[in-house]
Amino acid sequence: MSKHSVSVEWSRQGATFTDRRYSRAHRWTFDGGAVVHASSSPDVVRVPFSDPAGVDPEEAYVAALSSCHMLWFLDIAAQAGHVVDSYVDHAEGRMARRPDGRDWVAEVDLRPQVSFVGPAPDAQALAALHHRAHESCFIANSVKTEVRVVNPM
Repeated sequence: MSKHSVSVEWSRQGATFTDRRYSRAHRWTFDGGAVVHASSSPDVVRVPFSDPAGVDPEEAYVAALSSCHMLWFLDIAAQAGHVVDSYVDHAEGRMARRPDGRDWVAEVDLRPQVSFVGPAPDAQALAALHHRAHESCFIANSVKTEVRVVNPM
């Protein structure tokens, strides 16, 4: 099986640290060379200790689910002979509190809008393509978050 690597780097940069008033900004470096400015969510740690310009883990989680679904959808649509011209998803994840008091990403709604060139699948066939993509997605198969495809177009 394949292996997927990322380096996550953070530095105290002289902050006291034990007072918990340190920056949560950090860097993700992926094995292909992409570097992403990351931080805790300002919804979790207030500014200036988080950086709203950074990608937070919760956003990255939603993006990974959306991206995985899209990549499978594109492949399955191509295998079915459909020509996808564009795919846009405005995905949204929602946090909730579990009975044990811990927070988690409870739901992720994918809202794909797909444009086709030539004959497009009807609503039932489109739903079936999204269902197959969801069933195939490695990330969706790895989590307990409820992942839904909402009103695909």
